[in-house]
Amino acid sequence: MKTLSKVYMFLVFLFLYAPIAVLVVFSFNDSATMSRSVWSGFTTKWYIQLFNDQMLLVSLRNTLIIAVIAAVVSTVLGTSAAIGIMGMNRVTRKIVMNVTNFPMVNPDIVTGVSLMLLFVAAARFMGNVSLGMASLILSHITFCLPYVILSVMPKLRQMDPNLSEAAQDLGCTSIQAFFRVVLPQIMPGVVTGLIMAFTLSIDDFVVSYFTSGTTQTLPIFIYSMTRKRISPEINALSALLFTIIILLLIVINVRASRESKRADTRKGGAAI
Repeated sequence: MKTLSKVYMFLVFLFLYAPIAVLVVFSFNDSATMSRSVWSGFTTKWYIQLFNDQMLLVSLRNTLIIAVIAAVVSTVLGTSAAIGIMGMNRVTRKIVMNVTNFPMVNPDIVTGVSLMLLFVAAARFMGNVSLGMASLILSHITFCLPYVILSVMPKLRQMDPNLSEAAQDLGCTSIQAFFRVVLPQIMPGVVTGLIMAFTLSIDDFVVSYFTSGTTQTLPIFIYSMTRKRISPEINALSALLFTIIILLLIVINVRASRESKRADTRKGGAAI
């Protein structure tokens, strides 16, 4: 049974990561076409051309700016909202969580069209302002927010609700109690929500397509390339993004592991 389980897990991971491995390998392929998966020799020219493609770099810069701002803002708002929701009674909390979770099950195309209509109406009211970076940031914050709340809520449920009151009894203000006691307890959920929001923002195409206006993000740029010829530069770019995300996850997991060991050491010392 254990052997069968290991084989099953191997096949699952192979199915998930084999396409990414192929993408990374072919980012060093000398062939100028992506229509045929034929190895033509090792080269790094696609990485060099990637950093010389100004339109692609502008799209990447826009994507990263939007992703960072959307992730940070949605994390702050989502964490505050999660704390507020936990302070509600059971019935109200259930209703609010159902309303909060609705954007996650709502089709992306519906969300994109509805946000586009909202921003167009607001732009006309403000004097025919065109859609662009601001509308993209607001739309990304909108669909990232529920995921942050969903990540923070379990940590709030695991935390002792009396810790904040105990800190205030010992002389902390409510703000000091939050930053010194509550926030360290829920930090894993906050970091998870931040990473999830950042990843979702970078990956989004449908909502961005309807709300981008005059601003072009990386997914929209790649979509526009499909009308002509897709350059192998996309392989190089995807490989770089995948590597950055992997390194970020490794750093966060190592940091969390060290903090967990320090906490266990403190508990052991206190028990002695």
